Amino acid sequence: MAKTIHILNGPNLNLLGKRQPEIYGADTLADVETRCATLGGELGLETALFQSNHEGEIVDQIHQARDRAAGIIINAGAYTHTSVAILDALNTFEGSVIEVHISNIHAREAFRHHSYMSARADGVIVGCGVEGYELALRRLATLLA
Repeated sequence: MAKTIHILNGPNLNLLGKRQPEIYGADTLADVETRCATLGGELGLETALFQSNHEGEIVDQIHQARDRAAGIIINAGAYTHTSVAILDALNTFEGSVIEVHISNIHAREAFRHHSYMSARADGVIVGCGVEGYELALRRLATLLA
């Protein structure tokens, strides 16, 4: 049976491909979901993508992942820089966690340089565009092997 990877996305990522394409590119979240499902299948992983603009819904998804997922890929969007609640939820998850950012957060505004998620992440991928999700899947496949 395939191991499940939950791919969690925070606020405004529902606008991926439309919002600031000069920063985030032209791919949509649906494109990311398709690419991850395809690669996941090749790696023997099942993927489940979720996006919310609401912090509590992301926390709820992490709680659900505790019983359902071998790993989490998280792009918490702006919550990366503000959410102790999401960090606390990630700390309850026993599987591997990879943090992803489409843009290079370290080359942007100073407030984006700090990530609460990084304190829990087993790896962080920044600035690789939506390909970062696929890199995260490959890393999780290695960690779970």
